[in-house]
Amino acid sequence: MSDFTEAVVDPLESSLIWLLGHFGRPMSRAALRAQVARKQGQWRIEQMVEALESFGVRTLGHKPGALADTPLDGPRLLVSAKGEILLVTGERERSGELRVLTDGITPDTMAEDALLAWRDAMALTFTPPLRAPAENAAYARGRFGHWFWGPILSARSIYVQVALAALLTNVFALSASIFSMIVYDRVMPNGAMETLIALLIGVGIVFASDFIIRTLRSYFLDLAGARADMIIADTLFEQIIDVRLGARKGSVGASASVLREFESLRDFLTSATLTVLIDIPFALIFVIVIGMIGGPLVWVPVLVSPLVILASLAVQPSLRRLVKISQEDGRNKNAILVETLAGIETLKAIGAGSIMRRRWQEAVSHQAAIGLKTRMFGQFAGNVANLAGQLVWVGVVTLGFFLVQHGQIGTGAIVACSMLAGRVVSPLAQLAQLLTRVNQSLASYHALQELMALPREHAPRASFVDYGALKGGIEFRNVWFNYPGQSKGGLEDVSFTIEPGEKVAFVGPVGSGKSTITKLILGLYQPDRGVILIDGIDSRQFDPADIRRAIGAVMQDVWLMSGTVKDNIAIGGENPTDADILEAARIACVHEFISTHPDGYGMQLKERGEGLSGGQRQALSIARALVGRPPIVILDEATSAFDVATERVLLNRLNAALTSRTLIVVTHRASLFELVQKVVVMQEGRIVASGPKDELLRRLAQAGGQG
Repeated sequence: MSDFTEAVVDPLESSLIWLLGHFGRPMSRAALRAQVARKQGQWRIEQMVEALESFGVRTLGHKPGALADTPLDGPRLLVSAKGEILLVTGERERSGELRVLTDGITPDTMAEDALLAWRDAMALTFTPPLRAPAENAAYARGRFGHWFWGPILSARSIYVQVALAALLTNVFALSASIFSMIVYDRVMPNGAMETLIALLIGVGIVFASDFIIRTLRSYFLDLAGARADMIIADTLFEQIIDVRLGARKGSVGASASVLREFESLRDFLTSATLTVLIDIPFALIFVIVIGMIGGPLVWVPVLVSPLVILASLAVQPSLRRLVKISQEDGRNKNAILVETLAGIETLKAIGAGSIMRRRWQEAVSHQAAIGLKTRMFGQFAGNVANLAGQLVWVGVVTLGFFLVQHGQIGTGAIVACSMLAGRVVSPLAQLAQLLTRVNQSLASYHALQELMALPREHAPRASFVDYGALKGGIEFRNVWFNYPGQSKGGLEDVSFTIEPGEKVAFVGPVGSGKSTITKLILGLYQPDRGVILIDGIDSRQFDPADIRRAIGAVMQDVWLMSGTVKDNIAIGGENPTDADILEAARIACVHEFISTHPDGYGMQLKERGEGLSGGQRQALSIARALVGRPPIVILDEATSAFDVATERVLLNRLNAALTSRTLIVVTHRASLFELVQKVVVMQEGRIVASGPKDELLRRLAQAGGQG
């Protein structure tokens, strides 16, 4: 297998990298591919625009010829009808010529008049993201600034339209009460059939308009919520992937549950609850109209409404506390469920299902008790609101009777005011439910805000350097490290050097720190003290994606995704060809068992590779590590599930394929020593011996014989 090589350069990808660097987000190709979600293959314009938008750079497309006579005031990407690309950087030479990138790759200069040849090309112009305030500079940002409020505010025009629609629907709501009043006071006493017909036509028009506006209001609200949902959910998932492992809190199930908190926010933004929030201020309109129609009748809803509001506010402190506890219970329950499903085979094998079931019962029982209290408080406020609605109706009718007796109002005014008073109390009656939903949404928002505040591998102000292809040299200088929350069990003052192309094995008892070294090399964790050098450069200067792109790693815990065998191998490289996949599969001994399967490399795998043996899963992970032709290969107990014969074949093939690459082997098996030239012995986080393989093994054998 040939040495590490980069994939064919893509013009749009090169243009994208230049634009990101120009707008203060420089990154290498590996870093871009690690951070942008898209299908493998050649870039398309829409994918490039989506990537720029995800990094906060606004793009605007222009029809052919639209910018031919406009001044050049910034970068501009031109795409001809034939698909040719010209990136005009917006910078000029001293001679006045423009700096351009032909096909998005090759630097060149061009006279401004020469752009006339591109006047019929489609053009993209770009607007850089706004700088974050200094106090928020360390927080993760989405494509519209703040991860949550940015997408919401970007749809503010839609929410304004929803508010205007709410105003109209509330105004239209007056029509039914006015209609009733006129019918009772004018039409019925005078038998005015023509007036009734005219009123019916008018009310029919109003009702039809109200139906249309309410439908549009719901559509626009769903549209705004769906758009924000897509952007916010993507930002949250990106944060989960990019959070430093050392900053993670809680179990996997609890972390997954935190992400699910967005469901509460999404439901709030797209549900009818939000329309109630919009309708509440318009209750004042009905109060004013009641005063105009019924005079003193307005005091009935005015005096009763505070009762509803006070009851709703009184239960909120308890509801807020219960909602927080309920969410914590939900995370605990989800953690138990995920833990059980992930280890269901082991649970069945050792008969530990009853233990997890008891934990589940305790979690469900506690959450049910909290839910009961929450519903009781909510029902209390709802019952008060229902009582208030009855009091308002009785009060309006009773007071209206005396006002009619004194000739101050007509019978129709009583009917109209009772209807309007119900419209005043109705949104207030839903206030308790609304505030409960608000509390749930606020608790969810705070939980997600804590997630978004966790430090990332790609911090907003992080600046990495692209040093190009790595050679494979690794050096640890006085490295100390402990896993988060632990005081021991890591590394203590570890120093060693691995030259490019050198093969080294790390051996030692369980828990001696061998696998920890591989995780630090991969940049999954950062040392507490000391320095890790890659090709003589502090590893913190590299984008983590650049380091991992140059390393093919087989970890102790084999992870396979659901999909085909081909998919699972291909994710180890950048657009690998079928020949690349087959070559890696043959070296890793995958081809032997896949070639006899009827589906071949299209064989579908379940999550975690269920259905394959442990050795087959390890073989797939080795093929995945090799397919990208990395200059550094890490094998952490990579053959622990292999039989002796298959391991022998694999070792012979690896010896032939890794001649010029750096190889790091973590193993307890002496058979893998034939892959290496040097052995490092570890114990309790320290290096206790190291040297050439033959010499060190002889020394250890002599020490064992003397012992």
